[in-house]
Amino acid sequence: MMLGVTDNSRVQPKSSLVDDAYRALKEAIRENAFPPGYQGSEMEIAQKLGMSRTPVHEAVIRLQEEGLVRVLSRRGVIVCSISPEDIREIYEVIIALESAAAELLASKPPSERLPIAAELESANAAMENALQADDLDAWAKADEAFHRLLVERCGNRRLARMLYTIIDQSHRARIITLRLRPKPVDSVPQHRRIVEAIRAGDVAAAQGFTKAHRTAARDLVVPLLAQYGMKFL
Repeated sequence: MMLGVTDNSRVQPKSSLVDDAYRALKEAIRENAFPPGYQGSEMEIAQKLGMSRTPVHEAVIRLQEEGLVRVLSRRGVIVCSISPEDIREIYEVIIALESAAAELLASKPPSERLPIAAELESANAAMENALQADDLDAWAKADEAFHRLLVERCGNRRLARMLYTIIDQSHRARIITLRLRPKPVDSVPQHRRIVEAIRAGDVAAAQGFTKAHRTAARDLVVPLLAQYGMKFL
């Protein structure tokens, strides 16, 4: 099965090919095209991605550093599984980092935080529209965009890099439980409170609302995984 990435090695520099392979392989893992426990050689993975082996090898090294894959001596590459307890720990990190990001955003001067608040509100509006259309996939994309904006705009690049890795590890749980849990109607008003606190420059409220929002998500997703007997995902 080809996953839609063409080999442009004759026209693209090596760094660009590696970046392409990294993005393609990460997305295939995030969306379960390569599910947890999948094991294959770098050549097999490259063939499925429609790419050459060298950039895939470099991409695998990067993804191993992020905890998404593991290289096995003479046995190829395996996509790492995540347990409900791993998800709990991941959410605890997300809660801490996103709360810090919201605090940083709210502490910015009005000339900086108001445009950011407008961006966040736009993502939240997209979520609301998706819910009204009963399009959970579109809701999930808009929700992810909201949370990425929260950290991308906070001004702390190290915080953002740490959070990107954690979010990628938790994405599978998010996708698997998307249709098992109640319709996420509370997400929009919870996000709106975060945006309003950032817009007002209320540091404590921005931090508190973000922490409460992500804590609620943890307390919904982790028991749901246990309820359905999902020991690994």
